[in-house]
Amino acid sequence: MQRLAYEKVVNQLIHENPRFAIDEVDINGTSTKVWRSAFESLRVVLERSYQYGNATYLVYENERISYEQHYQLVCSLAHTLVSDFDVQPGDRVALAMRNLPEWPVIFWATVSIGAIIVPLNAWWETTELAYAIKDSAPKVLFVDAQRWQKLSSILSELTSTQLVVTRSDEIHTPPLQYESLINNHFDKTALPARSLHPDHAATLFYTSGTTGLPKGALGTHRNICNNLISSAFHKTVAQIRRGDTAQPTPATGHLLSVPLFHATGCHAMLCGNTLSGNKLVFMYKWNAEEAIRLIESERLSSFGGVPSMVWQVIESPEFKSHDLSTVNQIMYGGAPAAPELAKRIHKLFPQVQSSNGYGLTETSALATSNQAEDYLETPDSVGKPAPVTQVKVVDELGQQVPTGEIGELWIKGPNVILGYWNNPEATTESFTQGWLHTGDLARMDDEGRIYIMDRAKDMIIRGGENVYCVEVENVLYSHPEIMDAAVIGIPDKILGEEVGAIVQLIPNSQLTETEIIQYTEGKLAPFKRPVRVNITRAPLPRNANGKILKKQLKMN
Repeated sequence: MQRLAYEKVVNQLIHENPRFAIDEVDINGTSTKVWRSAFESLRVVLERSYQYGNATYLVYENERISYEQHYQLVCSLAHTLVSDFDVQPGDRVALAMRNLPEWPVIFWATVSIGAIIVPLNAWWETTELAYAIKDSAPKVLFVDAQRWQKLSSILSELTSTQLVVTRSDEIHTPPLQYESLINNHFDKTALPARSLHPDHAATLFYTSGTTGLPKGALGTHRNICNNLISSAFHKTVAQIRRGDTAQPTPATGHLLSVPLFHATGCHAMLCGNTLSGNKLVFMYKWNAEEAIRLIESERLSSFGGVPSMVWQVIESPEFKSHDLSTVNQIMYGGAPAAPELAKRIHKLFPQVQSSNGYGLTETSALATSNQAEDYLETPDSVGKPAPVTQVKVVDELGQQVPTGEIGELWIKGPNVILGYWNNPEATTESFTQGWLHTGDLARMDDEGRIYIMDRAKDMIIRGGENVYCVEVENVLYSHPEIMDAAVIGIPDKILGEEVGAIVQLIPNSQLTETEIIQYTEGKLAPFKRPVRVNITRAPLPRNANGKILKKQLKMN
């Protein structure tokens, strides 16, 4: 059956469906398209979640928390922040912990009173945590026991920050304990009175810092609330195009395998599923076999994360011995995905609507999306933006390049952050009249689909020829015995750089370096083919956002 034309469906939705009507507002002096139906603040999202009552909200190991129980915990902590710690609108509240049930309670309590939540990377070491704490100057800092141990050597420096520890049974002399604080105002059944505006700051996420010190990306309530509508828009377009009636999706269960301190985990997974009344199953640490067991035991309808997680699930020795028939959606982003992955998913999960997308911390997780049948047809694309988000591909002077040519991707919309905290120089360098300079090299086809070619800093220049790592990686990924791949430049006296690759093979593979190099013949121009391939059985090193640490690979 032929699907309806994309543009026809988009025009129909934005002109006939009130949920997808578009307005234009002024944001910091820049005219910006926004969704008319977007909630004014994250506080409204939380308050709406109360309607789900006894439905399960969070599952973590043997703990289960309903929506009603969660709302009560948030109300109690919100009053504690206001009454006991004098947290005012615009104050920062930081948290440094793994995916624990306390994380969303602290998040929702903070943003609901107009304060700014500062999720710190739980993978960081002491010096990195200390940098972000000093930079953001939080009034309160919530940590788990492991993070408390990492900060113990600098506690004397945190004179203006109140430290609160959760799950601190093994700590002999902890400071304030979360478990006692949460009961201080447990009689409160409503949030403290606060007036919030869509453009008030709500989140301060520190970027991964793969090229230097992390920068604090200052996001607003509007950023996240508009992306919640954009996400629904992409799914609705896919439904209508295939001939399905666009209906609200019934409550389902989702595996939360990515860190909550990453924008994808927080904005897309936590906020999106809270709004929809879905069950979220937390993983403390990613493990493919444990993920498979949780999907089966909790009868989950979706999983995902970064592409490598999906690869690990489908390549796991336990994959075929478990019932994963409840899965109807597999979503991933955060890192380039090989076209081969879409084919494998379609073969193993014929009932699944898979999708990938593209976004950054600076776009509040979502910028473009490639859904369902569109993804199967163009798996090397990251899709199109929602109608409120604009994209363009530009040259070094900021001028738009012709369709099909490669340049830097710029993005503008209600999902783009205000700028970088305490860093006007970086803000000026990365933003032009509301347009975010992503630093990613991309091209756009004649239907408006975006293709990410490389990070500008990762591109290899071999004898004056540009080699885009993603293009080479996609060819390597297409080999059935290659599970993960990273392409890097190798210094060369004559050519400047040569092409090198590091690959992770599937279990029991006997593939050799020579065979891998031969496999690329006829698929890549000679100057793009790897001259060296290092083979590993271990997963490639990634940061918490799922990006391969190419700098570390080069050093090794």
